[in-house]
Amino acid sequence: MVRNSLIAWLLSTCVIALTPSVGTTQPTVFKSLMALLPADTEALGAPKVHKVSAETQTAVVKSLMAALRADVEALGAPKVQGGDLYFGNTKVSPDTVGFGTVKRLGGEASVFLKSGDQYVRVATTLKKEDGTSAVGAPLAANSLALAKLNNGEAYYGNATVFGKSYDAGYVPIKDASGAVIGAFFVGNPK
Repeated sequence: MVRNSLIAWLLSTCVIALTPSVGTTQPTVFKSLMALLPADTEALGAPKVHKVSAETQTAVVKSLMAALRADVEALGAPKVQGGDLYFGNTKVSPDTVGFGTVKRLGGEASVFLKSGDQYVRVATTLKKEDGTSAVGAPLAANSLALAKLNNGEAYYGNATVFGKSYDAGYVPIKDASGAVIGAFFVGNPK
């Protein structure tokens, strides 16, 4: 799994790096490369477990975070309006936030709204232990990320979310005044 995720990350990084030179054919080239990805990973056979350095794991998570942020922040500046999180004029919900890039690369993602002392998932790919969507579920009160987010700082490290272990990243979402109004989460399964 980690090897396949790393291969996918490397392919997507190459696509991103080539974007300026590709010009108007970018969507076609990107789709072609992504279509080849499953065939390439299947050709490798059963995944083998390899030790991956903490630096590499953090780099993968930061790459997933960059993809998520680019997709969501392209909608506009973040703000809270009427108790809901918006990017530009788009209200964040499971129907409006796409996690396609993160999912294709083997990761999980969430967007949180800060509500009082809690961070509540307003869009996510995660499922709770019972298999239902984790939309509406708060960030665990014992999460190592909580203090960092409340201080306006990112957290990168280990996280257990709904009983599963991840190499994870949490980055605060700040409004125009600099106040923390939510958070992004990405996780690469261990």
